[in-house]
Amino acid sequence: MDYGDPCILPILKRMVRSEGACYAGVGHGALPQPTNGPSLAAMIPTIRNTLFPVAVGVLALFTILVALIPIGRAQDRSRAEVIAPGEVEPISGEIKIGSSVVGRIAEVTVKVNDRVFAGELLVRLEDDDLKARVAVAEAQAALQKRVRNDGVAGGRAADRRKAEDAVADAEKAVVDAQSALDRTAAAVRDKGAPESTLTAARAALSRAQDRLKQQQDALRRLDAQSSVPLPTQFEGQLNVARGELAYANANLEKMRIRAPIAGTVLQVNAKVGELTSPSSPQPLISLGDVSALRVRAEVAELNIGSIKVGQPVVVRAAAFREREFAGKVSSVAPGVEPRRTGADARRSPSDSKFVQVFVDLIDPGPLAVGMNVDVYFRNDATQ
Repeated sequence: MDYGDPCILPILKRMVRSEGACYAGVGHGALPQPTNGPSLAAMIPTIRNTLFPVAVGVLALFTILVALIPIGRAQDRSRAEVIAPGEVEPISGEIKIGSSVVGRIAEVTVKVNDRVFAGELLVRLEDDDLKARVAVAEAQAALQKRVRNDGVAGGRAADRRKAEDAVADAEKAVVDAQSALDRTAAAVRDKGAPESTLTAARAALSRAQDRLKQQQDALRRLDAQSSVPLPTQFEGQLNVARGELAYANANLEKMRIRAPIAGTVLQVNAKVGELTSPSSPQPLISLGDVSALRVRAEVAELNIGSIKVGQPVVVRAAAFREREFAGKVSSVAPGVEPRRTGADARRSPSDSKFVQVFVDLIDPGPLAVGMNVDVYFRNDATQ
């Protein structure tokens, strides 16, 4: 047994000093044995026998912990190979709606969480001057029609007149049906009118649009025939007046901001009296189809090679720490973009660009549009 062990030697020295103090005044030479305790030589084996197993146990425990660290890391890599920040959004994406013209907001017909149908009026801008222009154009077209009718037309020219009048009547029917639908939708939303009236109004607009398409097709087929003569002067003037009427109606329609798809209103920024323009920094209305939800994840470009369409993922949200939400990769964007979601100045330059990856949620549960989440992409070993 080596008493020069560096772990034991300091203890022995302290014990020797202690015994020397107890026997002060005794002459130099061998230390006398204490009268009421074991000798120093007898204590040394006991100390070694006590400390050595403890030291061996601590060393063994440390070795085991160090060995478990890479195992745990390997298990984490096997469970989730790539982790990326993401944001919950409607399956259609968030559709931000603005104005295509400069104007002052006269009416906002919806509020957050309202369900809207495709084509429903959301915001109306002030349009009194454009309504007046439409009225002038209608009067001019009616006048030119009477002038044209003063002249007699026969054969193919008469057929063309009839087809042109049918298209003009169908265009007016569409405008009238759209106005009726807007009034009906407002009555259902604000006054509790029955839904059946809205259904009937939408069906009437659809029929009017189909009728217009049929009449336009018939006129194009007629004009394509070589036997049809060119329009007369009065017929040409009527066509110009009708074109101006159509242009006036198109400008009036730009004052009406409509829903491009059926969905749910997510955000309303429009306020009556405010001025809006195409360059406004925020949309007037945001909406989306929330019948299903997806996650738009931002995967670092270095990791995109590990992502495949159909790959299973797990989504976690800070608001629901105890829950996991399953999903699958539905698509991967073809381009690389600067990072936006969960941007962090501490990220390395190599992680500053990302690829958008869209994940369809199987059961979104309590997740809401706009929530920030973490997306864990499972690797092939767990598929």
